[in-house]
Order: sequence, then C-alpha cells, then structure tokens
Amino acid sequence: MTTAGEIMHRGAQWIPAHETLDRAAQLMRELNVGALPISDENERLCGILTDRDIVVGCVAMGRDPARVTAGEMAQGTPRWIDAGADVTEVLDEMQGHQIRRLPVIEDKRLVGMISEADLAQHLTDDQIAVWVENVYARSVTH
Repeated sequence: MTTAGEIMHRGAQWIPAHETLDRAAQLMRELNVGALPISDENERLCGILTDRDIVVGCVAMGRDPARVTAGEMAQGTPRWIDAGADVTEVLDEMQGHQIRRLPVIEDKRLVGMISEADLAQHLTDDQIAVWVENVYARSVTH
C-alpha cells in the first residue's frame, strides 16, 4: 500500500490567515510553489491560497494585495488527507472535489502537499489518465 506520506513533497509551509497577499506572493516565489495552505491562529488548515486567487480575486478586482489577507480569500471547506491514507483515498479526494493540490496532515499538523507533479511521479499512466479526466472535467449544461 502506497500512502499519501510516501508520495507527498515535504517542506510545505502555511501562510497565516492574517498575512497579506503580497507577503503570500513573496513566499510563493521563495518556495517556488503556486499554492499555500492557510492556517488559523491555532495552525489548523482553514483554506488554500493559489497564485490565481491573488491575481483574479484581488489584483484583477482592483484591490490592493498589501491590504487583503490570506484569510479573506479562504472560501469553502478546505480539503486535506491524512499522511497514512492510501493513494486511492488521495485520488478519490482530489477527483471528488476536482482539486489539483492536497495538503497532507499528520497529528493535526501540516507535513506536506500532494500536487500533480507528485502524482505523475508515483502513479501508473492509467491512474493519471483517470485522474486528469475527473479533475479537469467540466460539467456541461444544455
């Protein structure tokens, strides 16, 4: 059984909910990542902030990233996976919620992230094909 802890990349860092988006963007640049988990005052997951969130949800709306906090951008219920979870649970979680990045939690603390690149390194071509189809599928309304 392959676990989330085995396929994740370590070294993921929180951005505290009170930090501004300009600081978040700087941290993303320093870490060379496109997303940061957002932590509340108790270092518990309260959302995920992406580079796209900063651009589309702040800058493109004419807001000042030096005045908007990461916590203000946190929306919905954050998704995560336990480090001991089987890779099939990882895939189910990501596919079921159409997400491309998944924080990995152990003992209520962030220990890593699973991204598309991590999946590509550890899954079979067939598993990747199913994952891509499900995560990137758009619902069509007629």
